[in-house]
Amino acid sequence: MGNYVLARLLQLLPVLFLISLIVFGIMHLLPGDPALLMLAGAEGGAISPERLAALRREMGLDDPLPLQFWNFVSGAVVGDLGTSIRFREPVLDMILDRLGSTVELAVAGLLCAMLIGIPLGLIAAVRQGGWIDAFCMSVSYLGASIPVYWLGLMLIFFFALTLGWFPSAGGGSLQALVLPALTLGLISAGLIARLVRSSMIEVLQEDYMRTGQAKGLPTRLLLWRHGLRNALIPVVTMMGLQFGGMLAGTVVTETVFSRPGVGRLIVNAIIAMDYPLVQGAVLFLAVLYVLVNLLVDILYAYLDPRIRYDS
Repeated sequence: MGNYVLARLLQLLPVLFLISLIVFGIMHLLPGDPALLMLAGAEGGAISPERLAALRREMGLDDPLPLQFWNFVSGAVVGDLGTSIRFREPVLDMILDRLGSTVELAVAGLLCAMLIGIPLGLIAAVRQGGWIDAFCMSVSYLGASIPVYWLGLMLIFFFALTLGWFPSAGGGSLQALVLPALTLGLISAGLIARLVRSSMIEVLQEDYMRTGQAKGLPTRLLLWRHGLRNALIPVVTMMGLQFGGMLAGTVVTETVFSRPGVGRLIVNAIIAMDYPLVQGAVLFLAVLYVLVNLLVDILYAYLDPRIRYDS
């Protein structure tokens, strides 16, 4: 297991380098000058070319692009993601200040997806071919097809503005977490339900399941203890990918619900042309995404003792 983890961590390096290069290139291809935006917001009126040139030198924007990229990568290796151009704060500190809100939302969204998707897929598999199966799969297809921003706005309209049950924006409380978590969870629940159904149908045809039925084991025990555990191996992959995607893809949800997370921080940084903040936040989320997938692979060995990573 140790050799496998080390090999995966080494494979992480070129992936992160490529992500950094792509984000760096995209940010510098965007029109606009962050120094000009800063001076326009701070001073207003006419901006002297001397003041603009001095600020560009101070922020390192006059350096050649390869040197700027090298400074970012060499700093990231030692945990220094640079300093925000717009806020004048260390990028890593800003990310860590908001990471808790993003992780909280991603965990809550994954729990909602599991609580909805796993029972829905299990029921559809047990009732395969009937109207219950068709209904469950229709719900799952609908959930997987709805755009995140539209679902978030509809939940705000019905449960916040019309019924007044939950706040429409903000964070810091359990009530404020419900609607964003449902927005993320309902989208992922449809994918999980379909995968649980197909995996469970295969498991139900295995010999040990037929043997359990012949021995008179209770259906609930047979499904939950023996069938679902083996059916969950591909589902764990999906949930790991979904959780990583939720961590990296909370941009829309946090923006719709005005949550103070990393996703909303990235949006504000893009608007402000804050190169170090965008690059650092995207790289940080990319590391989390890859590490989550590594943990999912390790979890396989505990779900299925037949899986071994070391010879």
